[in-house]
Amino acid sequence: MLAAFSITPIGTGESVGDLVAETVRIVRASGLPNETNAMFTNLEGEWDEIMTVIKACVDAIAQAAPRVSVVVKLDHRPAEPSGRIHRKVESIEQKLLDDD
Repeated sequence: MLAAFSITPIGTGESVGDLVAETVRIVRASGLPNETNAMFTNLEGEWDEIMTVIKACVDAIAQAAPRVSVVVKLDHRPAEPSGRIHRKVESIEQKLLDDD
């Protein structure tokens, strides 16, 4: 499964970088394939693994913020082998090269 998720602390002031960095630490410590961009963190794993990581991130933010906003998008394809987090991007990059 692939997941794209974003966690936003609310009520902690304008800058949330330190709290967001804490969630990225949790994701990276999970050992699951992941990547973070300007808006979301992408994560690959089994359903329970992904949900455990997202819950840990929310719980960490909730200790510092009175409110936590969470957006999650899932791509559930159980028959697909692992490695999709990178293969999907590589496929698009190859198509762009083929167009040149």
